[in-house]
Amino acid sequence: MSIALLGDPIVQFFILVVVGTFVSRVMLRHQRAGRLIGQMAFFVCLTALLFYHGIVPYEPSPSQESVTLRTFTGFAKIVWWVNGAWVLIACVRLFLIFERKPREGRLLQDLIVGVIYLGAILSIVGNVFSVPIGTLIATSGVFAIILGLALQSTLSDVFSGIALNLGRPYSVGDWIVLENDVQGRVVETNWRATQLLSGTNDLIVIPNSILAKTRLTNLSSPDESHGATVNVRIQPTALPRIIADVMQNVLISCNSIQKNPEPSVAITSIDGQAIELQLSFRVRDMSLTQAAKNEIYDLLVRHTKAAGLKLADPPGTIMLPMQQKPETTDEKQHAPGTPWRLVSNIPLFSSLTEDEKEHLASHMQRRTYRKDAVIAEQDARMRALTIVRSGVVSITRREGHRQIELTRLAPGDYFGENGLLMGSGEVGTVRALTFVVTYEIGEECLAPLLHDRPTLAEELGAMLAKRIEAEQHLFANADMLGHGAHVTSLSSRIKHLFQLQQHD
Repeated sequence: MSIALLGDPIVQFFILVVVGTFVSRVMLRHQRAGRLIGQMAFFVCLTALLFYHGIVPYEPSPSQESVTLRTFTGFAKIVWWVNGAWVLIACVRLFLIFERKPREGRLLQDLIVGVIYLGAILSIVGNVFSVPIGTLIATSGVFAIILGLALQSTLSDVFSGIALNLGRPYSVGDWIVLENDVQGRVVETNWRATQLLSGTNDLIVIPNSILAKTRLTNLSSPDESHGATVNVRIQPTALPRIIADVMQNVLISCNSIQKNPEPSVAITSIDGQAIELQLSFRVRDMSLTQAAKNEIYDLLVRHTKAAGLKLADPPGTIMLPMQQKPETTDEKQHAPGTPWRLVSNIPLFSSLTEDEKEHLASHMQRRTYRKDAVIAEQDARMRALTIVRSGVVSITRREGHRQIELTRLAPGDYFGENGLLMGSGEVGTVRALTFVVTYEIGEECLAPLLHDRPTLAEELGAMLAKRIEAEQHLFANADMLGHGAHVTSLSSRIKHLFQLQQHD
């Protein structure tokens, strides 16, 4: 009796359904790929069982069958079609694992899933309930027209979204600008709209139908780098080519912009009031544009002062003639660009008195270096603090077979403080990228100040600790002596180096 019962197709069907549901929905519910394999195995077994008992899922059932058999056959066919749809949908969803940007492909996958469900429903209606699909579609045409008119705006957004996702003019994460100056980073695109996150952290929702008709610029394509320009006006007190070279030095010394492609300088106009130039450069990412411009503005002031140039007034400015008073001896002595001015602008020496700064300025040594000249080798100890007067200096570190550029220095920057104050070597090779003029403060110049005022060692140690902390990101890979040291230890090293222990 039990053997005969197990041979019944209805019993076999329900046993298979229970086993398949338990395996795929309970045992493998946390394993996405395993659940798909289980569903596929269940679908194959179900197909074999139905065909074994003469049930063809994609053909109408014979009308001479009993009511019980027709009911079972219809239910079995529904289960077969539904599971077939689930297997196909699981295969589509599985591609989310392999996509680099899963949110971007969600709209197209939802469309495919909808088509699969619609096909399964129509197949069930035609093959299980024996309803002519053509007649059903024809009679529902009127209702489809009415529904389409009611949902005209929504359908326009849906199909526009499909077109945008297929054309891929942008991707999630790209920064785009619309023709009405609306701009932001794409954070999501769905059936109805695309969402942008603006620079002020506001969410902008744009219907797909409007976005499809709008001219847009993708600032993140073909890559994430972004081009920008800075316009500057310089008084025509020097030859245009000299001014252009100074502006090129501004771009060369900027650490925030890309070195490739090489930034460029173009003279856009010239008249009796000013020479106008455009500085063009690229940054690694759109979000870094403002930081790069801020650095360029700072470098503009430093390089123009170092070269004896002056920024011109905006166009249309009317300048009234003013009688200039003659410069006093003190003003001439402290004019911008002199050794005294260089010492005064160094934060390391901010605690010095005016007389002490005057002492350093009067004993500074001026040196010049041609382009590509090596000023100091890596790990070599420099016995002088060197201040860049003009030009651009690069510091590169050699690690194995790699050359890593740590930073670039512009007028007003300095190096060599580690060797002068701590007796350690340079973290990298110091090289002149252009013609460079420097001023040096040697041990013999600084020693008398430290012996006259031993507390200066603590002050220099505190300022040196701040500089190391501020520039820690530049030398993260360097074996830098004093890296992360405390103020007291830095002060002790300065005292030991200059033999100031007797003043402790």
